[in-house]
Amino acid sequence: MLRQTLGVVRELPRLHEITSVFLRYGLGEFVQRIGLVGLLERAGHALQGGKGVAAARLAPAARMRLALTELGPTFIKLGQVMATRVDLLPPAWIAEFEKLHTQVPPVAFEAVRPELERALGRSPFDVFVELEAQSFAAASIAQVHRARLADGTPVVLKVRRPGVRDKIEADLRLLRHVAELIESEVPEARRYRPVEVAAQFARSLERELDFAAETRNIERFARNFAGDAHIVIPRVFPEWTSDVLLVQERVDGVPGTDPAALDAAGLDRRLLAARGVDAFLKMILIDGFFHADPHPGNVVYLPGNRIALLDFGMVGRLSPERREQIVALLGGLARRDETPMLEVLLDWAGDALVDEAKLAADLNELVFDYEGVPLRELRVDVALRQLAAILREHSIVLPADLALLFKALISLEGLGRAYDPEFRFTERLAPWVEQAVRRRYAPAELARRGRSALSDFLGLFAAVPRDLARLVRDARRGRARVDLDLKRLDHFGRQLDRTLDRVTVGILTASLVIGSAIVMTVREGPTVAGVNLLTAIGLLGYLAAFVNSLWILYGIWRAGKE
Repeated sequence: MLRQTLGVVRELPRLHEITSVFLRYGLGEFVQRIGLVGLLERAGHALQGGKGVAAARLAPAARMRLALTELGPTFIKLGQVMATRVDLLPPAWIAEFEKLHTQVPPVAFEAVRPELERALGRSPFDVFVELEAQSFAAASIAQVHRARLADGTPVVLKVRRPGVRDKIEADLRLLRHVAELIESEVPEARRYRPVEVAAQFARSLERELDFAAETRNIERFARNFAGDAHIVIPRVFPEWTSDVLLVQERVDGVPGTDPAALDAAGLDRRLLAARGVDAFLKMILIDGFFHADPHPGNVVYLPGNRIALLDFGMVGRLSPERREQIVALLGGLARRDETPMLEVLLDWAGDALVDEAKLAADLNELVFDYEGVPLRELRVDVALRQLAAILREHSIVLPADLALLFKALISLEGLGRAYDPEFRFTERLAPWVEQAVRRRYAPAELARRGRSALSDFLGLFAAVPRDLARLVRDARRGRARVDLDLKRLDHFGRQLDRTLDRVTVGILTASLVIGSAIVMTVREGPTVAGVNLLTAIGLLGYLAAFVNSLWILYGIWRAGKE
């Protein structure tokens, strides 16, 4: 506790502000549970403010969303990340945190102009023409301005808000300490691994702050969809792009936030839904690199029923092994077979203790609910939400890449149905699962995996002499050590204690018998009311020895039963 207290001393003003906001939105119990009030009291900071009159009538999830919004970019992003944790939070909280995608008021152009000049090394008006001072989009980290290059190419400038990095870095330090406080002070919260979630959030936010990283993401997506005429990835102009400025081709079309405009533009809703979902399934199952935030604000529809994707700050990465697990999970869900699903979930659980029989029963119940339901009518988003509820019940916390994936899959079906009420996700999913399976067993892939396995084996074989030499050297220097991990060591210790107890009582019993026999051989001794005291003591000794003998026999019998 002392370490956490000292760690937040320099952040006390911000901590006071955060705590005050939480209290104002009626989240005092949460603040009290994680120890923030006590921490501030020890630091000599007084808190004022109670439940807001309007906020008190709202649900706790809504109050938390409002509090995060007021606290600024770091906490807005935290809520957005938590909206992806369907394995941790119930649907009501996820739904509230999804509302944090709303725009925020932009700052004045004169405030961001110094950032542009530092990034470009000159005045932005020397590089761009028709640079609009009025921002047409703004978010918690950056805002966007329209402009044109000298050759007339329309572009958008995504520039980081001034001072936002310093504030976010301070908030991240504070969040790490708060996560440690929660993990140490709230035992029931440890199952949610707050320190791990805070670390995941910090990594995600650091990548979003770095527009150079986003540029690399865009270029990789452009390569992955180079042969697809229906998916547009806006071009990046790297000569003007840095970690604080992203210059990108401007895409004008129908925004995804205005579905009603699709009909007026003559676009085919059903075709757009199919192409959009196909694009994301390709990212997930084939490329292993996917856009992790597929909400309507990140989509623009173009003539010819083309789809432009925007905002690549939040992406997910899946290893080949992870993709195989996803194929097994989705395939088991589509076939109503819980066996592959159970194996995958146990692998995701890692070292956590899981009641395997109960987990298998819950999965069987999930599968049974969809028995007889035609494949085309299977709602994957509903099934995944039910699966997420099973994960929460069994305290299985998903790795970060899988948390993003679950949220993306759940969002996909909702996005498809928003444009096509008859949309069937499973019909789009089946061909991509089949393609992923074919790729897994294709000759080239089998050869690659074989080469990888052979390389690992040869590497292990080549390392044996070196490892033996190191072992012998450590033994010679007296540094060799053997660590034993006996699962039944505690049980063995208890058994040893009981055995020693019985031996001790047995010795005492034998001593009582011998001592009583000796005392009773004395014929003359002190008497009371005509009774020889030594004889009475001997009889009591025999009685105690008899009772001890019964206790020992009972202990031996009970040990045999165990």
